[in-house]
Amino acid sequence: MAIADTNSIIKAYLDTCTTLTALVGTRIYCPRLPENATLPAVSFFSRGGTSTPYIPGLITPSVQFDCWAKDTEVAGVVTSGFTIARQVYRALYDNLQGIQNQIISYPFPLVFPIIWSYRIMSAIEEVQGQDLVDELVPNYFRILTFFSIMIRAE
Repeated sequence: MAIADTNSIIKAYLDTCTTLTALVGTRIYCPRLPENATLPAVSFFSRGGTSTPYIPGLITPSVQFDCWAKDTEVAGVVTSGFTIARQVYRALYDNLQGIQNQIISYPFPLVFPIIWSYRIMSAIEEVQGQDLVDELVPNYFRILTFFSIMIRAE
């Protein structure tokens, strides 16, 4: 069995991570944050990776994640966008770093829908979260990180 869209498999997994979705809700986007998106949010995309011809159903994409937030004010108290972005990054990290053998069911639409299973064999952070200020979008803060995620078709 061939590997389907790895971004969709990763998104399906992240949608099940309650500590992450408690912070961002359904705002997990691929490949980029939509214009005027509500924050906090996560965006990600595969930026490369490796595969082997000897095991065709196994691929290891390198994935860029951006954890987005902005300053918020509630009852006169301002919370820093960096603080919120760091909370989102921490939840992302806790749900990815070191995971093993997470089975993801993913629909593969053909003439009739088929559900294929994939296994996230492992996920390892390649680069620790970096604090960034987006110069193109004022008051948006983000934490940038990269993970290597090994996925196998079942």
